Amino acid sequence: MHTALLLDMIADAAPDRLALGARAEGLTFAETRRRAHHGAAWLEQLGGTNVAFLGLNGPSLPIAVFASGMLARPFAPLNYRLPDGDLRKLLARTAPSVAIVDDDMVGRLGQAEGVTIVSRSAFDAACRVQGDCEAQFLDVDHDIAVLLFTSGTTGEPKAAILRHRNLTSYVISTVEFLGSEDGEAALVSVPPYHIAGVSAILTGVYSGRRILHLDAFTPEAWVATAAAEGITHAMVVPTMLGRILDVLETTGETLPEMRAISYGGGRMPLPTIERAMNLLPHVDFANAYGLTETSSTISILGPDDHRMAVYAEDEAGRRRLGSVGKPLPSLELEIRGPDGAVLGPNQSGEIYVRGEQVSGEYAGKKVTDDDGWFATNDGGWMDDEGYLYVEGRLDDVIVRGGENISPGEIEDVLREHPAVSDVAILGLPDDQWGEAVAAVIVAGEDRPSTDDLAAWVKARLKSTKTPEIWDFRDALPYNDTGKLLRRQLRAELAKA
Repeated sequence: MHTALLLDMIADAAPDRLALGARAEGLTFAETRRRAHHGAAWLEQLGGTNVAFLGLNGPSLPIAVFASGMLARPFAPLNYRLPDGDLRKLLARTAPSVAIVDDDMVGRLGQAEGVTIVSRSAFDAACRVQGDCEAQFLDVDHDIAVLLFTSGTTGEPKAAILRHRNLTSYVISTVEFLGSEDGEAALVSVPPYHIAGVSAILTGVYSGRRILHLDAFTPEAWVATAAAEGITHAMVVPTMLGRILDVLETTGETLPEMRAISYGGGRMPLPTIERAMNLLPHVDFANAYGLTETSSTISILGPDDHRMAVYAEDEAGRRRLGSVGKPLPSLELEIRGPDGAVLGPNQSGEIYVRGEQVSGEYAGKKVTDDDGWFATNDGGWMDDEGYLYVEGRLDDVIVRGGENISPGEIEDVLREHPAVSDVAILGLPDDQWGEAVAAVIVAGEDRPSTDDLAAWVKARLKSTKTPEIWDFRDALPYNDTGKLLRRQLRAELAKA
């Protein structure tokens, strides 16, 4: 199935329902489709085989996504936060292409062979041409829909390939067609170059829900927009949620129209989600775990699971709030050991996943095995009832004296300390044990002693998991999609 067909279906079924933008002046689904057709016709005249996008969120983004799909041209959103030199390298990799670029960013790109650079305002003007224009698109089930470049923290960024069948399979298996009530609105504040930003467009359109983009996230703008626009649904990363809660507590805003908030992209501190549920008791919270290579979500901890965990009287029940829920019914998920053997409940290993939405493919390289299984490089385990617990990237596992130590396990324990606001655990080279456990702490108003923190960990975990190196900071480094920059911290501490 073709991603552009998602827009076609909803524009036929609910043409006059608002699709994009503010409720006072937003575009209907019929108008969104019309503009996408005009945009496709204009892009076709410019040539190229790919469509790159460099810019902030806004209505131009989903229109460009669907216009590209109508032409069967891969859509490649670029990270505008990269240094100009790195950005130009990525742009060159999209050639031959047309690059739609925010007007104030055009000057950052220079000239790239095989790339036609057009301003966002020029694209918008082409889409707004009056009259009907119907671009023809073929059944390109196996063709590439989206190219997403990885963060490139371990080398050159890889171009993850998502095909039309991967994305539409995810959408159709997780969202009911026209399942949203008229008047529902989703606030999208994740950047265009993140898989959550792409999936939010496709799922929002298919469900018939208005999408409002926040061009750049600040917690104050998020809260003000959500209140003024009657936002009912939103997706945030953990660092965003914590800052949003601070604003809610300061302003007293309760967001009465908000119905559901999903979160993902990083480990959610248990105190943060508990605080959110107390501040917004009328909101359904869901934890979604997924990867770029799997077209977004592969498991979800739903609202009922959240409430049951918060009010559970036993430790096992409360611990479930730290899980990412159960795998989607449309997927298969296994935990495997280092030898590839499938492990049973409560055994830690690598998470493998298989299903129609799973791409597991990069430009020039397919990384699924012969049976279609994708190795996520995430460590985790499942409990007796099938709930998945993600321990973190296997690359981040600390090997101390032959023992594998998960940073996430220690981080969860330290976050429960009343004087710890945030924490990162990582391994540093050690001549005796191979690696030493280091803790980087963001303290609250009262800074705890290292002896106090060490005793806190020892009382709850094996002594070998107690950090030996302590570092206190005002804040931890996160990227704009909420991922902790653990390698940056490791490099800084190793140098020190």
